[in-house]
Amino acid sequence: AAAPRRRSSAPHAAAAAAMIVGRVLGRRAFGSARESAGAKFRKLMMEAHNTKRPLQIVGATSAYTGRMAQNIGFQAVYVSGGGVALANLGVPDLGVTGLDDVLVDVRRLTRVTTVPALVDIDTGFGASIFNIERTVRDMEQAGAGAIHMEDQVSAKRCGHRPNKQVVPTGEMVSRLQAAIRGRHEMVIMARTDSLAIEGLDSAIDRCKAYVNDGGADCIFAEAVTDLAQFKKFSEALPGVPLLANLTEFGQTPLWKLDELADVGISLVLYPLSAFRAQSRAAEAVFKGIMADGTNKEVEKLMHHRMTTYEVIDYMAYERAMDEAAAKAK
Repeated sequence: AAAPRRRSSAPHAAAAAAMIVGRVLGRRAFGSARESAGAKFRKLMMEAHNTKRPLQIVGATSAYTGRMAQNIGFQAVYVSGGGVALANLGVPDLGVTGLDDVLVDVRRLTRVTTVPALVDIDTGFGASIFNIERTVRDMEQAGAGAIHMEDQVSAKRCGHRPNKQVVPTGEMVSRLQAAIRGRHEMVIMARTDSLAIEGLDSAIDRCKAYVNDGGADCIFAEAVTDLAQFKKFSEALPGVPLLANLTEFGQTPLWKLDELADVGISLVLYPLSAFRAQSRAAEAVFKGIMADGTNKEVEKLMHHRMTTYEVIDYMAYERAMDEAAAKAK
C-alpha cells in the first residue's frame, strides 16, 4: 500500500504568520469593542478645544510616513486631496482625483496606524447627495476618523490659489446634511473657501449655517490671512472647534501654536510639510546621482536602512516569520 501523503504545513504556517503580523500591526478586529476612529478623533478634538491646547495634525502621503508621524508622537494624521493628487497620481489638485483614489490611500494608512485620520473629500466626489452619503460611508468603513468637505463648486481649485468659486450656502448645507446621514461616528468638518471671495462677515454667516443647519461638528476656514480673522470666527461660533491650515507658501502665515490657541483655534493642520521636504530631498539625491555617477555623496541625505526598519518595526515581522516557521515544523 502506498504511504499516506504528508499534509503540507504551508497553510498552517501562513495562518500563523498572518495572526502574528496582525498583532504587529495592531489592526482592529472585526466586531471589536475597541473605540472607533471617529470616536477617537472627536475625543481628541474636544479635549483640545476645552483645554485650549490645539491638536496638531500632520499630512501623511503614504502609510510609511503615517507610521513615522505616529511613532514620533502625533495623535492624528491627515490624508490630503492635494497629497493624493501630487504624490500618488502626479497631477494637479484640480478635482482630478476621485473617491477610489483617496480610499486606496486611506485604507493603506489605517491598516498600519492606530491614530485617527482626517481625510480631505473635496466637494464630496459627486454631484448628487447620494454620492456624498456613499463617500462618507466608504471613508468611515475604510477607517477614517473625520472628513472635511468644502463649499467650492465641483470644478474646484487649490484653496490658496486665485479664481475659486463657491456654491450657495443652501447647497453646502445640503451637502453636509447628506454627509451626516452617511456617517456613523465619524466627525464631519465643514471647510469654507468663501473668505477670499465674499469677505469675513459672509464667511462667518456661512459657517453658522453649516453648523446650525448642516450639522457640521467643526469648521475649517481656508486661506485666513490674519489672526484677528480667526478670533472673529471663534467669537461667532462659541463651542465649535476651529481648524487652522498652515500650508507652506500659501496665503496663511505660519503662526505658532500658542498664537493660534489665543484666538480660539483647536486644530492645526500641516498638510504637506513632510511631502515638500521629501520632494526637496529626492531632488537633491537625483541631481547628485546624475552629476556624480554614484550615490555615495548623497548617502548622507538618507535615512539609514536600520532607521527605516525602525519606522515600520521590521524586526517584529522577521520574528513573526521565524516563529511561524518554527511552529510549522
